[in-house]
Amino acid sequence: MSEEGANAPPDFNRPMITLCVILAVIMQALDTTIANVALPYMQGSISASSDQINWVLTSYIVAAAVMTPPSAFLARRFGRKRVLLWAISGFVFTSVLCGIAQSIGEIVVFRLLQGLAGAALVPLSQGILLDIYSERERGSAMAMFGVSVMVGPVLGPMLGGWLTDNLSWRWVFFINLPIGLLALAGMLKYVRETAPEKQAQLDWLGFGSLSVAILAFQLFLDRGEQLDWFSSGEILIEAAIAFAATYIFLVHTFTADKPFISPALFKDRNFSVAVVFIFTIGITYLSSLALMTPYLQKLMNYPVLTAGIVMGPRGLGTMLCMFLAGRLMGRVDTRWLLLTGLLLSALSMEMMTGWTPAVSMSAIVYTGFLQGASLGFLFVPLSTMAFATLPPALRGDGAGLYNLSRNIGSSVGISICSVLLAQNIQINHADIVSYVTAFNHAFRDVTIQNHLDPLTAGGRAALDAMINEQASWIAYINDFRLLMILSLAVIPLILLLRKPAAMTEVASVTD
Repeated sequence: MSEEGANAPPDFNRPMITLCVILAVIMQALDTTIANVALPYMQGSISASSDQINWVLTSYIVAAAVMTPPSAFLARRFGRKRVLLWAISGFVFTSVLCGIAQSIGEIVVFRLLQGLAGAALVPLSQGILLDIYSERERGSAMAMFGVSVMVGPVLGPMLGGWLTDNLSWRWVFFINLPIGLLALAGMLKYVRETAPEKQAQLDWLGFGSLSVAILAFQLFLDRGEQLDWFSSGEILIEAAIAFAATYIFLVHTFTADKPFISPALFKDRNFSVAVVFIFTIGITYLSSLALMTPYLQKLMNYPVLTAGIVMGPRGLGTMLCMFLAGRLMGRVDTRWLLLTGLLLSALSMEMMTGWTPAVSMSAIVYTGFLQGASLGFLFVPLSTMAFATLPPALRGDGAGLYNLSRNIGSSVGISICSVLLAQNIQINHADIVSYVTAFNHAFRDVTIQNHLDPLTAGGRAALDAMINEQASWIAYINDFRLLMILSLAVIPLILLLRKPAAMTEVASVTD
């Protein structure tokens, strides 16, 4: 066990420490999706356009991604407990500011600050669990951690829908107040401080170039569709800045004496492969989650609360299979668990490509449960293998990079799926329209002619609405198929993973 683990509170406090860090992580994870279903209500309340309101989501994700890697440095420099207390306090305070915001500018700025404040919660909480649990117990510890990280985004739409429907959209932010105060009180009482390293320094060039690269790339993705991509001067500038900043970051990382992200992390094959895996999981799982909210509300015409409830079984599938995976760690080769998760993910996406307007609610619930189960078989084994062979001195930096990869995968996946969805709707609409002419024999039917007559303004409007709906269905299916292919494409990476010796000697202590 690491030095931090040796200084940790006695074992009888571990349940309370675990509860405290899980509360903090759930609070942060909820806010990645809890605002999704409330966006239309926010838009009307603060008079924002459709393009502007999307920044409520993007600003939070990007800010969290930027501030995740330096969390390890802050913990070393000022002490892990102190940084966590400031992070929780800042997150709660900015959540209240988001809830009382009166304009789009205010809420975007406050969401940005909220993401900055909460970025350290996930990697530092993961570091605490890795330190207070022995190597034999980390399977079940990562299961508990995984539930808090990944179930938060799943429960977010359901909780957000209920709060918006029964109270106000502002309560999707106010809900963080009681959760945050409980986590804060628990941290103060049960978590011990680590010794700060006064000599610790931050590699400002590495941090700055990585931050600029992330911000410029996210702007490139978010604004590209609106500005017609490379025909816009702004997009060209953002692409150039992203490329230049990435180049500077990579060159500096592999040439500096003490870079922002240590290249030694990538000497560990399991960790390097796990970073690619978690990036892919961020794309496939959270992108499909982001697609489901408008899918259910706009195409299936589900009320906001119903849409949230239908998505709830995903969280149940995730929780059950995370604990199952935790129990199987050490008994079953971890690579078989990862393969099971990827195959279940691909299967659920394949099932979604067959959805039609007549798809039943039970089919949506079952598919969602299956997709949640796939995440349970992926997150726990992957988190355990990523850090199993990593030296304790590198765990802090590793946790920051690991969670950065997940955040970037989420934001990139959501942006790409949104762009492809918009493009495919336009393409599909044009293709379907080419078959609609006044000379089509179908329009000779009296029933159809009364409602869809292309020679009248009302008929053309009804036809356009019907064609747009059909184009949207096809566009969603195309996105689901892309995510299915991506899930299958990363399967060969499993062959690169090596099973740590410790995992072959002991079983998971969850019995």
